Amino acid sequence: MKTPVILSIQGRQTYEGQEPELIELVTEGTLEYRDGAWEIIYEESALTGLEGVTTTFRVEPEKVSLDRHGQLSSHMVFQLGVSHESLYQVPFGALLVTVQATRVVFDLVPDGGFLDLVYNIAIENAQAGVIDYHLDIRAK
Repeated sequence: MKTPVILSIQGRQTYEGQEPELIELVTEGTLEYRDGAWEIIYEESALTGLEGVTTTFRVEPEKVSLDRHGQLSSHMVFQLGVSHESLYQVPFGALLVTVQATRVVFDLVPDGGFLDLVYNIAIENAQAGVIDYHLDIRAK
């Protein structure tokens, strides 16, 4: 059963040679447990620069997947100690993205919880920076 939830998302993107970029967003979404994993789904907004994109976090015991569909398409997998490569499809082409999680912590129950992700990101095999996401999820 899908539970309507309020998501408080805090993101910090630190790229080589730049000041950290902070993003805070409060939005509505859904939380559902199915097929052995939690799914957190929400629509991006203009604030994140991804308007028209649906984001899905799939939280499994050993890994977290992030899928985005819409004006761009991507599939990233976060698993401690393992690098994962994927294509990040944008309107002008595709970029090779490699992520390696340094923190994957979550505590989810039917009416909410949290998800913390910290990962290194490389774009086209060049180290780009560190991304830190924190999601607080609570039932509406």
